[in-house]
Amino acid sequence: MMAFSAEAGNAASVAPRMGSDILPCQSARRFQQWIDLQMAYEKITFLADRNDNAQEAIKLLEQRYSNVPVAEADVIVALGGDGFMLRTLHRNLSRNIPIYGMNKGTVGFLMNSFQVDLLTERLARSETTTLHPLRMRALREAGTEQEAIAINEVSLLRQSRQAAKIRIHIDGRVRIDELICDGVMVATPAGSTAYNLSAHGPILPLNAGALALTPISAFRPRRWRGALLQRNAKVKLEILDNYKRPVSAVADLTEVREVVEVDIEEARDISLRLLFDPEHNLEERILNEQFTP
Repeated sequence: MMAFSAEAGNAASVAPRMGSDILPCQSARRFQQWIDLQMAYEKITFLADRNDNAQEAIKLLEQRYSNVPVAEADVIVALGGDGFMLRTLHRNLSRNIPIYGMNKGTVGFLMNSFQVDLLTERLARSETTTLHPLRMRALREAGTEQEAIAINEVSLLRQSRQAAKIRIHIDGRVRIDELICDGVMVATPAGSTAYNLSAHGPILPLNAGALALTPISAFRPRRWRGALLQRNAKVKLEILDNYKRPVSAVADLTEVREVVEVDIEEARDISLRLLFDPEHNLEERILNEQFTP
């Protein structure tokens, strides 16, 4: 299921190592750091998708741990699949609260494995990945403008039987005068394994500092397969013949129809913190995807 940057902080590195050759004072200091990290995630909000598996899981966790209101929480534990994680991230954009997902959906690319036991210990050991989403500003034919945030990608899609015609500007310079296609998208590293991958776009490591510009069923230029952009690139997508070839713009959960111009750039002012078990972090998952047959 967002360019994104990845900034990792591994709490496991400060957990006490029994039988090691470090000095007692160092061991005590690391042990205290480990305790502090556990206490940092002491107040937990559990959120679950509507499917039966997620609802059963939240009941089991609420029997073992306290479930506090999100306004009081140190961390959110989200139970569901990647779609539910995406919705949870969007609903908490302004909270700057870490989110730890446990898979009770299907693919679960952004989720950890589900387990009732040792949750506070897992949270204390977790690695933090910080993501910065995309900001889309879409100008409609009617003259109105709408802004939306995309964690995975911003996609432009044709609305009718006719292919779209799109002019691509990068940092104020026209790079493709006329792209005839079903659509085009700008994907983040976190979103590069989703729709972008299905459209034959590249998989981007989280710390690559890049965005993927990927065409969807391009007709002309026939051989153009997309481009890699710097994370601070400013992308403008201009719709040509919009009255005859209408196009909609989609930023994750938000669709704007009959657009004439769309501006896309990274929203550096928004930071999303995801927590992952150190043995199964997001960076490793994205790397593995590049070797999956």
